[in-house]
Amino acid sequence: MDKKNSSDKAPSSVFKIGGIALAFLIIGYQSSLFVHKAAALYITAKRDAPDTVYVVEPALASRLTGCDTLTVRRNAVHSPAAEHVRRAGRRVESFRFNPNTVSAEDLERLGFTSKQAQAVLNYRAKGGRYRRPSDFAKSFVVSDSVYKRLAPYINIPKLDINKADSAAFDELPGIGPYFASKMVQYRERLGGYSYKEQLMDIYNFDSDRYSGLSDLIVCSAPAEQFRLWHLSEDSLRMHPYIKNWHTAHSIVLFRDNTPRDQWTVQALEAAGILSHEDASKLARCNIEKP
Repeated sequence: MDKKNSSDKAPSSVFKIGGIALAFLIIGYQSSLFVHKAAALYITAKRDAPDTVYVVEPALASRLTGCDTLTVRRNAVHSPAAEHVRRAGRRVESFRFNPNTVSAEDLERLGFTSKQAQAVLNYRAKGGRYRRPSDFAKSFVVSDSVYKRLAPYINIPKLDINKADSAAFDELPGIGPYFASKMVQYRERLGGYSYKEQLMDIYNFDSDRYSGLSDLIVCSAPAEQFRLWHLSEDSLRMHPYIKNWHTAHSIVLFRDNTPRDQWTVQALEAAGILSHEDASKLARCNIEKP
C-alpha cells in the first residue's frame, strides 16, 4: 500500500516542477520580447538625431557653395544589429536635403533603398553634381512619384559670385577655365559684384551664356562699397564704368565745384561726364554715400 502511494506521488511532483519551469520559461520569453521591443524602439527613436555633425573644410565648401563652411549631417557607425533594427523600423520621411551632400542613411530615410542610395553616392564620387532639382529628377533611381514628393524639399545652395573662386565658377554650365578666370578678374576690377547681370560686361559673356546659369547664382553685397565720392583720380580711373583718367578727373572737378547734396550719378550723366550706359550701370552699384 505504501509503495503504491509513493509511486502515485512521484509523477505528481514531476508535473509540478515541470509546470513551474514552463511558467518561468514563458515569463523569461515574454521578458526578452519586452526588452527587445524596448531596445528596438530606443534605436528607432534615436535615428532622427544625428550622432555627429561635420563641418566640411573651407576649400570643399567654397567649391560646392561659394561659402566659407558647409555643415553636413553624418551618423556614427552602428553595429549590424542596430542597423538592422533601424532599417526594419524605417519609415519614409520628407525633409530638406542637398542631393550633393546628403548621406546614404538620409537617402534611405527619404524612401530610397540602400542600393539606390549608394548609386547616388557613386555618381557624386565620379564627379557628378546636381546643379538644379531637375538634375536630381533625371537620375535613374528617382521615379516621377518620388521626385514629385521630394521636389519642395530639395535645397541646392546657389553659388555666390562675390565669394566663389575660379574652380567654383568653372563648374557652372557654359563656363570653362577661361571665363572662370575672367569672372574673378572682373570682380576684382569692380571691387565686388553689385548685381548678377554685371557678368555680361565680360567680353563674349553674352545673354545666352548668362541665362544658362542665372538661376544657379546669387550676388551678396560686396565686401566694400565703391567710394565714388572720395577716391582719387588714379583710383577712380580703374573702375570699369569710369575707364580713363579724363573721366576720373572730371568727376573730381565735379566734386570740387558742386554742393555735396547734388552729388549723384544722374548729375554726372547730366553734366556729360558719364555716358547714359555707364551711368545706368554705375547707378546700380553699391556706392558709398557722399
